[in-house]
Amino acid sequence: MQTLLTGDRPTGALHLGHYVGSLKQRVEMQEVYTTYIMMADMQALTDNYKDPKKVRNSIIQLYKDYYAVGIDFAKANVFIQSLIPEISELAMYFFNLVSHSEVVKNPTVKTEIEQKKFGESVPFGFVSYPVSQAADILCVNADIVPVGADQLPMIEITKTIAKRFNKTYGVELFVQPEARLGKVNRLPGTDGNAKMGKSLNNAINLNISSEDLKEKIMKMYSDPNRVRATDPGTVEGNPVFIYHDSFNPSTAEVDELKDRYRLGKVGDVEVKEKLFLALEKFFVPIRQRYSEVTDKNEADILAELKESSRKVQLKVQTTMAKVKQAMGIDY
Repeated sequence: MQTLLTGDRPTGALHLGHYVGSLKQRVEMQEVYTTYIMMADMQALTDNYKDPKKVRNSIIQLYKDYYAVGIDFAKANVFIQSLIPEISELAMYFFNLVSHSEVVKNPTVKTEIEQKKFGESVPFGFVSYPVSQAADILCVNADIVPVGADQLPMIEITKTIAKRFNKTYGVELFVQPEARLGKVNRLPGTDGNAKMGKSLNNAINLNISSEDLKEKIMKMYSDPNRVRATDPGTVEGNPVFIYHDSFNPSTAEVDELKDRYRLGKVGDVEVKEKLFLALEKFFVPIRQRYSEVTDKNEADILAELKESSRKVQLKVQTTMAKVKQAMGIDY
């Protein structure tokens, strides 16, 4: 059985972008892969170090989000990054295998630095997180990493580090992990931004209420050049239709709406109302599972995560023993 690793930064509730980019795959793949899901609290602190309480609270939210979408905690090894110090040790060894320029030129790093408006004050921990992420992946020697399209450059750095470690120390210890993209690689924000993001206020969170969902959808960006419902509209690249394609199970209804939209025979209001109905059906099982876990207290959740993390640590310690032996530092 191959190994799969993925994870999330605990910085708030997960959203539909996370679902199409990775969560949906995790639920499907936990049945056929040895699955590890990391709550990357140390990575989250690289740009939230002044607000660690936010990260801690988000650990609890992540647990509930995972449960709500169908992660089976009996099958998936869910763990907290900071509870396994061996991962940080592995990252320290990996820092020597890549150059500073390789990291800062990473497209994902560059984009996120611009989005967060760090300028010259970007924390070094944030810049270095691609190497830390390589340690996250390789500490369990993951074969498969479900990610969104924006994370592909990160997987390439991980492959580079794995190759260089094996070559430098004359071993075949680390595998070449493969990224696994979802059917919809990236879901646009409700404001038309190419990326849905927690910090961009353009996301539909997985724990959204019916009322807030309706409001979000009715305000969604569509075709900016379409003034009246009778004007021919553009379907391609239109966020409302991208969401229809992603979440409306009735392809016949979606095709009919697209045809009418192109001909100027349907208004944005009707198209959005039908998207709302489709998403309401999508959220039914998710809301049901949220209701099952809502009253679970923080202490019980953390106890469960600590025990799961302890079991994962045993796996990581086995990897680290091999790393130190290969490097000749197994004192």
